[in-house]
Amino acid sequence: MERTLQTPQSAALTIERLLQFATQNGLIEQLDVYTSRNALLDLFGLAEPFQGEVPAEKLNSPVGLLEELLDAAWEAGLLEENTMTYRDLLDARIMGLMMPRPSEVVSEFWKIAKTQSVEAATAYFYKQSIDSNYIRMDRIAKNAYWLAETAYGDLEITINLSKPEKDPKEIALLKTLPQSSYPLCLLCVDNLGYAGRVNHPARQNLRVIPLELDSEKWYLQYSPYVYYNEHSIIFHEKHIPMKTTANTFYRLLDFIEQFPHYFIGSNADLPIVGGSILNHDHFQGGRHKFPMEKAPSEKAFSHADFAGVKAAIVKWPMSVLRLSGHNKQQLYKLASKLLDDWRAYSDAEAEVLAFSEKDGQRIPHNTITPIARNNARGEYELDLVLRNNRTSTEHPDGIFHPHQHLHHIKKENIGLIEVMGLAVLPGRLQEELAAIAKLLTGEAELSRELSDPSHPLHKHADWIAALLAKHGASLTADAANTVLQTEVGSKFMDVLLDAGVFKRDEAGQAAFGRFLAAVGFAQL
Repeated sequence: MERTLQTPQSAALTIERLLQFATQNGLIEQLDVYTSRNALLDLFGLAEPFQGEVPAEKLNSPVGLLEELLDAAWEAGLLEENTMTYRDLLDARIMGLMMPRPSEVVSEFWKIAKTQSVEAATAYFYKQSIDSNYIRMDRIAKNAYWLAETAYGDLEITINLSKPEKDPKEIALLKTLPQSSYPLCLLCVDNLGYAGRVNHPARQNLRVIPLELDSEKWYLQYSPYVYYNEHSIIFHEKHIPMKTTANTFYRLLDFIEQFPHYFIGSNADLPIVGGSILNHDHFQGGRHKFPMEKAPSEKAFSHADFAGVKAAIVKWPMSVLRLSGHNKQQLYKLASKLLDDWRAYSDAEAEVLAFSEKDGQRIPHNTITPIARNNARGEYELDLVLRNNRTSTEHPDGIFHPHQHLHHIKKENIGLIEVMGLAVLPGRLQEELAAIAKLLTGEAELSRELSDPSHPLHKHADWIAALLAKHGASLTADAANTVLQTEVGSKFMDVLLDAGVFKRDEAGQAAFGRFLAAVGFAQL
């Protein structure tokens, strides 16, 4: 980044404009301005505030003002390096000086929930998380996003460009840093107010809402890099590993009772099919209707012991059983029974084995990715996605995981968000797809160097050949972009099909039926 010279008065004016933004958006009250101003003056080594008239303005975001102050900080020697990581550490500190205390946020949240609605309370909290720059909307706006029409409805595709990459100097520095175990992870409540370090983000502008789920203390916060509207993280007070149990279903149902306008779900609790953070029990929620929720039921079932619960296989690439009903206890008990039944279930013909033996230990393979919501009929609804994390010589990354030929698009775990139909694809694809588009338009020619493993498009070589054979090399730029979006959507559908335990063909659906019959369901 280029340095922008800031005189003391210029920096002081920017501070006043930032204070004005903070008061306009309710981050601080008028009396708090004095404390916040003095703290910012001290931070920037300024002897006195701006003396002139501050222009009246209404800004939608503090980002532009923060960038000016960060440039001033670099000029003043307050930044060790002028990289995004060091700038992020300081801008969280700046915003943290213009926010209410965590307890004040909690008090205001529940006051709004009581006098207006819990929906209004989450709207207040979400806006505050954006205004404080905890949710970095300017970066999230850079993410590519489109819908891809498939046989299973319109899948959502996003290329994640919002998380900044480390500077090479920082990567080298990370190798020399002493190991720290505080906070234990990114989800621990100890992150509240934490100043951060090169390998851990600053959290002075983080706020959380305490909740009680199943008589235990949990917290609600928003993700700093939201992938969908009001993307929430609900995490346990203690740093305990994720474990899908009967209690999981009770907590999910408890949450949607308290927050009826949100869905909530959990990543699976086993490697390969689980999420990226398995060492701290947490859920993800929010206010978004995912493609899986829109998917219709295609086969209805009943269970003699749970007459008040409706069950159905969902028309979806993965293996999903949808339970719904007004009786929370019955729904909870049936889901718990299904989890136990699935953990113990094997069907060699479908390549489903519940356990394997390794070094004398019994290794479990079956688990569930659960999602809870209130449906349009006013019922509790649980989508239970059957998962299995077995590997084989043919599929060392996972039998029910994206197979090798899809890794050029998506190799990472298929977690909760992908399961529900939103692909979160790596940022590298942005430039790679742009380069492939040039081949489809004829702007660039196919290079022999593509066969070189070091070539950035080498991983796509087979796909590129198929695209050129199908579409030629004379498309318009718009047509090439449309083709690539459609083809990537088709690849993501195949990713989900690979992750499905019971395949969508006749044999796979017969195996799904065998499982349901074995655990007491009858098709209607």
